[in-house]
Amino acid sequence: MDNKVLATVEGREITQRDLENAISRFPRERQGYFMGEEGKKQLLNQIISFELIYSYAKDNGIEKDPAYISQVEAAKKEILTQTAINNILADVKVTDDEVKDYYEANQQYFNSEESVTARHILVDSLDEAQEIKKKIDDGMNFEMAALQYSSCPSKEQGGSLGSFTRGRMVPEFEQAAFELEVGELSEPVQTQFGYHLIKVEEKNEGTVKPLEEVYPTIQREILNERESFKYMQFTEGLKSKYDVVLK
Repeated sequence: MDNKVLATVEGREITQRDLENAISRFPRERQGYFMGEEGKKQLLNQIISFELIYSYAKDNGIEKDPAYISQVEAAKKEILTQTAINNILADVKVTDDEVKDYYEANQQYFNSEESVTARHILVDSLDEAQEIKKKIDDGMNFEMAALQYSSCPSKEQGGSLGSFTRGRMVPEFEQAAFELEVGELSEPVQTQFGYHLIKVEEKNEGTVKPLEEVYPTIQREILNERESFKYMQFTEGLKSKYDVVLK
């Protein structure tokens, strides 16, 4: 790629790559603006302004300003410390076999829960529920029946409750929903809210997520644990070498 020189300030070149690096530091949603000609021109002027201020600072001895020196020392300390930590932890690894062993020993943590997708119609009395069930059995569309008769706000969506797992509904409703076959219409089910007619649209059995899906999560968890252990172990060892006084 041609790294074109776009400007110079006191002999220092500002190149196309400098401009692209500056663009990359903006949030993604703003980068598009700086890809256009007007945005590039504006950003280049900002970079030139920074270079001008840099020249001014150098010429006016601001490098000797105590505030500047303090910030430089703080930055140097932070960078040096982080580099040392990176070096200390560089040999911490997790093998494929270790990830596999963890997965096989902890499969209970990788279960996708059993779920049901269902619709329902809620009414106040058993008689009303039975009458509506007969109409549906005789051919009335369930969604239309929900819209016409149900007292639940879900009536506006044809009685749809979406997908839910165990523990999300009252026990009587849950038991009936999970026992129904797909497409089957329940008998009236009484709960504290009234009488329900339930129709299951989809059932997903609980399954164990495959290793390929959870591999990155397991690897990261083991790696974090080992890095934390080594970090604490290493710093504890340093306490015998360097003077630490708690006050």
